[in-house]
Order: sequence, then C-alpha cells, then structure tokens
Amino acid sequence: MNKIYFKFLFFIVGIFSLILCGCSATTRNINITDEVHYDAGYDFSDKKQIVDKLVNPLLLSTFLPSSAKKPILIIYPIANETSEHINTGGITDDIRMKLLRNGKFRFINKGQRKNIEKEIQYQNKGYVAPFMRIEQGRQLGADYILSGTLRSIAKKQPKHWRLKRKEMIYYSLDLTLTNLKTAEIVYADQAEIAREASEPIIGW
Repeated sequence: MNKIYFKFLFFIVGIFSLILCGCSATTRNINITDEVHYDAGYDFSDKKQIVDKLVNPLLLSTFLPSSAKKPILIIYPIANETSEHINTGGITDDIRMKLLRNGKFRFINKGQRKNIEKEIQYQNKGYVAPFMRIEQGRQLGADYILSGTLRSIAKKQPKHWRLKRKEMIYYSLDLTLTNLKTAEIVYADQAEIAREASEPIIGW
C-alpha cells in the first residue's frame, strides 16, 4: 500500500513540476529581418514587408519629370480601416524614413507644425534677439501629398466538429501620391498580405 501511495505521490509531483516548467517565463532576442507570427493578426514582420513592397517600387518609378529640384512631399498618417487596433504611425514613419534616406525626395514635417508655430510666436514676443528670430512666411510648400489606407478582411471557419480552428486574414495597404497643385493622382500602388493560422481547440 505504501508503494502505491509513494508512486502516486511521485506522479503528482512530476505533473506539477512539468506545469511549473511550462509556465516559467523565458526571454530571447529575435532577428527583426525574420518573419515571426504567433497568429494570423498583424505584427512587426508585416510592417516591414508592407513598407518594402511599397517604397522600393516608388523609388524606381519614373513618374516625376527629370529635374534638378527634388520634389517636396508631405505625408499624412496612414488611415486604419481594419477592425484591429493597429498603430499605423509606425508604417507612416518607416515609409518617410526610407524615402528620406534615399535622397530622392524632401519632406515637410507635418507633425511639428503646431510646435513650430508656438516657437515662432514665442520668438516674436521679445524674448529672442531680433536678428535671431525666425521670419514668418519662409516655410517650404509641399509639391505632393503622400497618403495611404490600411484595410483587412478576416474569415474564420464555420462552426463544426474539428480538432483545430482556422483563421485567415487579408491585409492591403494602398499608397497614393497626389499633385498638390492639380489634385491629380500621379502614382498609386498596393501591398497585400494574406495569412492563414490554425490553433487547437483545446490548449493553453
């Protein structure tokens, strides 16, 4: 009887040890160039893929007339029309950064306009020496507006007996370049990502 008791106790201790080991926290560095997905939803791997798909063709395009003057762009935040809470500001910043680093375009800093206005107002209140004050009416004007919209379509398997639940999500990001003077769309492109993920019905 004692042998059976000790075997049962050893079994229980072993089960709890496995549970505790499985629940222990681990941390590791991930190569940001590798694709890492835990489910079908949007993640950092998708951001890089979408930005590369849109920026690289734009840099190779020849829609602009040959001129020594670099076109000045103002980029508006990417609109999020998905059902998810996606911070599209990261997409906007990455697109601007890649285009700016290439040197083909110049950019207006739309996000700092209110701060610039406040600083100019402060300088003109007499706190700054006259010869150091920023003159109003000297800012650059944009030639083009760069804008985009992120959309998604999500589908789940209908309810029926199965061991795994499957989900498919499709993402598309449309990028548009508009001539500010004529309101003409001079360039447009789209990046698409579709992913299917499955997970067991029972699990943790």
